[in-house]
Amino acid sequence: MPRVEINFDGIIGPSHNYAGLSPGNLAATRNQGAVSLPRAAALQGIAKMRANLSLGLRQGILLPHARPDHRWLETLATSYADAAPHLQAQALSASAMWAANAATVSPASDTEDGRCHLSVANLVTMPHRSHEWPETLAQLRLAFAHDAFRVHGPVPAPFGDEGAANHMRLAPEHDAPGVEVFVYGISGGPFPARQHREASEAVARRHGLDPARTLFVQQSEEAIAAGAFHNDVVAVANGRVLFAHEHAFADEESFYAGLRRLMPEVEIVEVPAAAVSLADAIASYLFNAQLVTLPSGETALILPTEARATPSVWNWLQAHVAGNGPIRHLEVVDVRQSMANGGGPACLRLRVVADPATVDPRFLVDDAKLDRIAALIEAHWPETIAQDEIGDPALIARIEAARCALLDLLGTVELIDR
Repeated sequence: MPRVEINFDGIIGPSHNYAGLSPGNLAATRNQGAVSLPRAAALQGIAKMRANLSLGLRQGILLPHARPDHRWLETLATSYADAAPHLQAQALSASAMWAANAATVSPASDTEDGRCHLSVANLVTMPHRSHEWPETLAQLRLAFAHDAFRVHGPVPAPFGDEGAANHMRLAPEHDAPGVEVFVYGISGGPFPARQHREASEAVARRHGLDPARTLFVQQSEEAIAAGAFHNDVVAVANGRVLFAHEHAFADEESFYAGLRRLMPEVEIVEVPAAAVSLADAIASYLFNAQLVTLPSGETALILPTEARATPSVWNWLQAHVAGNGPIRHLEVVDVRQSMANGGGPACLRLRVVADPATVDPRFLVDDAKLDRIAALIEAHWPETIAQDEIGDPALIARIEAARCALLDLLGTVELIDR
C-alpha cells in the first residue's frame, strides 16, 4: 500500500486540568484555576477524530501518560502526597495530549536511508512537560517498531526541542520528496523561545535530511511575545501550501525566496496583519488548524469554533475560499476544552507519512474503535476537576484507574509501567 499521511491524535487524559503551567501560552494562563471538564474534553477530541475519518483521512491515536508521574516525583525525592502544590500540578498535567509536541517526523522520501524517522521532543523549557519524553518514547517505539521506522531519543538539554509544532514540510505529494522547514526562536520579550536552532539542526542531521532541501527559519520575536509559543500558532504547511501570518517569521522575504527556489510550485498564503491582527490570529488559533489534503486532492482547513467566532478571521477565510484560493474547504470542530488550555486542532495531532500496514494496529482507529473508547471515557473519566481537588487521593485513584482501563481496552497494558 502506498504511504499516506496519518494523523495521530493524543487522547485527552483523565487528569486534564487548568493549572496555568505554561508562561507564554496566553489561554493557559488566562484560565488558570478554572474548573476543567476532562470527560467533555476527551469526547471533544474523539469527535474531532471522527470528523477526520468522515473526510476520508487516516487516523491514529497516542495514549494518555501515567498521571501523576510518580517516577518523576521520585527523582525529586518526594511523593505526590508530600509534594508542594506546584509539583503536584506539574506531575498531574495532561499536556501529553498535544501530540504535535511528541516528536519531529521526517517521512521516508526525505531521508538518506529511506526510512521514516521520529525524534522524541525533550520539552525541557517547561517543567510540567520536561518529564513527558520517556513515556512518549515508549509509545513511539511500540507504535513504530517496524523496520520502516527509526525512532530516536531526545536531543540533550539544554537545547530545547518542542517537536512538530516547530516543524513544517511541503511536498507535491505526501510520499514525494519534500522540503523540511525547522522554525526556531531566539527571544520573545517576556516569554521564552522554546525551540533552539541547535536542537533543530541535530534532528535534521540524525534524520539524514538533505541539507540542500532543509531550511532553518527564525520565528519572529513579535510573534513569540504576542503569545505564539510555538510556530504552529502562526503558520502551518501541507502539500504545496504554506499558510502563515504576516508576522510569523523574522525574515519572511528570505524564507519565501528560499522556499520558492526549492519548490517553485509552492503556494504561499500570507494573511496580512491589516486583515487579521496577530492578537486575533492567536486568540482564534487560525493557524493552529489542521491543513490537510482530502482524497479529492483539494486542501481543507480544520478549524476550532473560536476561528468562526472571530469576525476578522472568519471574514478573511470566507473571502479566501470565495476567491478560489488554495484552501478550498473549511471544517469547524469543537475542541473548547483543549483551546482553553492553549491547544487547537493542530496541537492535538502528530502527522506521520507511512504505510498503515507498518504501524502497530493498536494505535490506529476507525469509527467502531472510537465508539469503544468513547464509551470507556463516559464511564471512567472525571466529569470535573477543580484546582483545589488535585491533592484529593480519591480523584488521583480515579484518574489512575481510568487510564489503566483504557490501556486494557486497547491491549497496551505493557505501557502501564512504561
